[in-house]
Amino acid sequence: MAAVVLTHCWKGLSQSLSYGRVAAYSPLCYGGLRHKSTLQYASRPDLPKLAYRKIKGKSPGVVFLPGYSSNMSGQKAEALEEFCKSLGHSYLRFDYTGSGQSEGVFADCTVGTWKKDVLYMLDELADGPQILVGSSMGGWLMLLAAIARPEKTKALVGISTAADHFVTAFKTLPIEVRKECEDKGEWTLPSTHSEDGGYKLTMDFLAEAENHCVLQSPIPITCPVRLIHGLKDADVPWHISMQVAERVLSADVDIILRRHGQHRMAEKDDIKLMVYTIDDLIDKLTTLV
Repeated sequence: MAAVVLTHCWKGLSQSLSYGRVAAYSPLCYGGLRHKSTLQYASRPDLPKLAYRKIKGKSPGVVFLPGYSSNMSGQKAEALEEFCKSLGHSYLRFDYTGSGQSEGVFADCTVGTWKKDVLYMLDELADGPQILVGSSMGGWLMLLAAIARPEKTKALVGISTAADHFVTAFKTLPIEVRKECEDKGEWTLPSTHSEDGGYKLTMDFLAEAENHCVLQSPIPITCPVRLIHGLKDADVPWHISMQVAERVLSADVDIILRRHGQHRMAEKDDIKLMVYTIDDLIDKLTTLV
C-alpha cells in the first residue's frame, strides 16, 4: 500500500537535509557546477548517435531520464550529477533521439523510439544495478524500462510522472474535437512550457504511444518506487502518480505531493527533496546488500 506524504510543510525534512550527506553537495548544485562530466556519443548500428554524460562510481548507479522535448542539461539532471559525485556513485544522463545534442529528427520519433534509447543505454552504458529517475515523460519511460529490465532496476523515482499522459489526455477530449483532430492528422497537447502553448502530436504518434500504455492493468514492478508530484502541476495531473502507485506490484511505494509544486519541480526545495529521496533510497539499498 502506498504511503502518501503531503509536503506543504516539510520542516522536518529540511532539518534532515541540514545534516549528513546531502548537505555536502548543495553549494555546487545551486551555485553553479564545477567539474561537469565530458560529453560523449554512443554509436549504434544504423541508428542515430546518442549524446550522454557519465561518471563512474559505486553501485547502485543513478540514471536520469528527461521529459518530452527536454534534454539532459536541466537543473535536476545537473544537480543529480553533483550529488552522485559527492557520494562516489555512478551517474548517467543522456539525450533521447532527436533531442538535445543527440542525432535524429525529433518529429520522426515515438515513445517506442525513446524506450529503445533508454534500454540501449541501460544495456550498454549503465554498469550494475541502477536507480532510474524519470521526469514527466521520462517517468513513463522509467516504468517501461523497469518492466523490460527488472534485473538492472533497483529503485524508481518519478518526478511529475506522465505515464500514458499523451493518450489519456487525448481520449478525454469531446468526441467532436477528437474527430476534428483525426481528420487534420494532429492534435496540440496544451503545455505551459511550450512557446506555442502546446506540443503538436500526430495521430500516428498517439497510436504508437498507445502500445506503451501501462495504467490499464497491474504494473509488474516490484522494486521500491518513489513518486513526487506537485499539486499545482498544470501540465500533468498529480492523480497520474496516484494511479501508478495503485497499479505497481511493489510493496514499497511512497507518494510525495508538493502543495505548491509546479510541473518542472525545479525550484531549490523541489530539487532538495528529489536528492533527499534518492539519498534515502541509496542508503536503503546499500543497507539491504
